[in-house]
Parts: sequence; structure tokens; C-alpha cells
Amino acid sequence: MTIEFGKVAVLFGGNSAEREVSLSSGKAVLNALLRQGIDAHAIDPKHDDLSKLKASGFDRAFIVLHGRGGEDGTIQGFLDTLQIPYTGSDVSSSAIGMDKAKTKQIWQSCGLPTAAYQIIVKENFEPAQAKDILSALSGTVMVKPVHEGSSLGMAKAETPEQLITALEDAFKFDKKVLLESWITGDEFTVSMLNGKALPAISMKTTHTFYDYQAKYQSTDTQYLCPCGLDDQQLTELNQLAEEAFMAVGCSGWGRVDFMRDQQHNWYLLEVNTVPGMTETSLVPKASKQAGISFDQLVLRILEQTL
Repeated sequence: MTIEFGKVAVLFGGNSAEREVSLSSGKAVLNALLRQGIDAHAIDPKHDDLSKLKASGFDRAFIVLHGRGGEDGTIQGFLDTLQIPYTGSDVSSSAIGMDKAKTKQIWQSCGLPTAAYQIIVKENFEPAQAKDILSALSGTVMVKPVHEGSSLGMAKAETPEQLITALEDAFKFDKKVLLESWITGDEFTVSMLNGKALPAISMKTTHTFYDYQAKYQSTDTQYLCPCGLDDQQLTELNQLAEEAFMAVGCSGWGRVDFMRDQQHNWYLLEVNTVPGMTETSLVPKASKQAGISFDQLVLRILEQTL
């Protein structure tokens, strides 16, 4: 393994709002590589000088940086400049995948299903607009900072007052905010490995939606895998996931999130180019259902750099 992969930098931590999640993911990946005899080393951009990666003899990088600086094309472009191969999507697809608005625009142009939406820019927003915005989006919206992950800054709003408050909170994370028509239904996610769909997972939560607390802190969130769909529905979902992943230009591995409304219509939510990688995260759960252990999954992702 050491001869095949050489010296591997596992990049995790960083400076984004998702730092704590990245630290957990990175430690799990690092330990999985070390268990398999790979010469892997922890590198945290918050403390380590990345400009020395090449001089330090690193042959490749496993990116486990979530959020800005790690999932938005920044680190990918830096590693390209150093000519160090890395896991996951390239610069452009990472940048697009991190931008929920651009992702939706691409999916829309490809005829892929996504909820009605508006993009709100902080300096252009006037509270007096809130009522009309809600009316244009069926009365209830999901508020999402355009460039954040892990559901940070997200909220449901169904009155002008709630919308104004939710936007003020979201603007603390990002100057651009995405508003989507609220979809009542079930949330699903499809993990991708080498461009192909792994078994889908359905998430059940007692929260208003699958928020940060439901993802990382709640003890009653349910993850159903198998997800309960029949063969025809599953085929449709997997095909949509693969088309959505390809439309953004993603490669290697990742995750595509969906909602299915009460009429069983699918709606694409977002694509994750560096999803969570703790041993209880969604991608490892899906790979386990496919008969791929966590250590095998980490190795298959690293093999994409060869």
C-alpha cells in the first residue's frame, strides 16, 4: 500500500463553519488509511503550511475539508498548481457544487426537477419585499445560505416576520441566500462512488426539517437503508442522482440530496462533493449496505488519485 500510494496528505479541519464536522470526518479517514498500512499524515490548513506539501514529499491528497476553502474549488486549484493528485471533484465542479444557486440553475437548464426558488442578495433586500416573496413561492419557504453546508443558517419561514428573521440569520453566513418553495414530503440521499449510485437512504426526523441538530446531535433521527422504495422508484431515483451528479461535472465520489413530495414527485436539493466521512455518516452507511466496509470505501476513494 505504501509503495502504491506513496505519502498521503489527509486534509481536514480548515477554517470553515463546518470545521468540527471536518475534524471528525478527517480523523476517521486517517485512521482507516493507517489501519491499511498507508503512509498517511494529518494536515490541517488552519495550522499547517500547505505550500510545503510538495517539498514535504506528499504524492497525493485525500480531501476531507467540508465547506468553504475545502469543498468550493479553492484547495482543488491549489493542489492542481502543486501537481498533487487529489480525491473527488475538480475545481469547477467543486465550485459549482458549493454554490446552491448555480447548481439549481444548471439542473434547471438540463430539465432536472428542482423546487421553485429565488436568490436574495443581502444589500438588495428590503423587509417590505418579504410578503411578495412568500406569495411568489407558494407561501412557505426554506431559507438557505448559498455557500454553506451541514444545514447551517437554514430555516423554514411561512410569515413575512419569520422570513425577515430567517434572512437576517442566514446573512450572517452568506451575503447570498437561496429561498426555495417548501416541499412537504420525505428526504432521501443517494451517495455516489465512481459515478454510480450506492443504496439510497431515507432520513426521518422529529425536527421541522433535517437540520444541523438532526444530522449531528439528535439521538432520534432515523436512517432507513434500504429506503423503502420499490424497484421502479429506486431506479428512477438512482438515474436522477447520476444525471444530477454528471450535470454539475462531479466525479469520484459525493452525495446528491432529494425531497419527494406527497404526490411522489422528486425534487433535487443539492450536491455534496465532500460529504461527511465519519463511520456513521451517510456515505459510509450506504456503502455498508452495498457490502463495502468503511476501510474499503476510503481505499476506493483514494484509488481515484492513481
